[in-house]
Amino acid sequence: MSMSEPFEAGTARVEQTIAEAETGIDEANKRAATFAYGAQKLMLEELVFATNEMFERVRTETHLFSEFASKMAGAHSVKDLSTMVEECGKHQLGFVRRDCDRLFRHGERVFEAASNLFKSHPLN
Repeated sequence: MSMSEPFEAGTARVEQTIAEAETGIDEANKRAATFAYGAQKLMLEELVFATNEMFERVRTETHLFSEFASKMAGAHSVKDLSTMVEECGKHQLGFVRRDCDRLFRHGERVFEAASNLFKSHPLN
């Protein structure tokens, strides 16, 4: 038995440990990159959703204002004005209710997507 045999065996174990550490680091890097990609995708989808929601809201508000203006022009008495205000108020409340429902459902979807992102890409 020579002096170099224990040294070579120890060197082999160190090299094996280094290789295992590198593999672990590679896996962690892959998981982190996949998680970052998923988070970036989620944020981009939210940006697109917010933009679409803003345009939809502007379109709906413009429609409601146009309807209000045409009814205002068509009102010829106090009774007509009262009826118009009541109808437009109901339309506005219906719009707000639908808008809140839509945003609530979207919030649920975002929460679910974020939860799935963390479930499918554990950081530990």
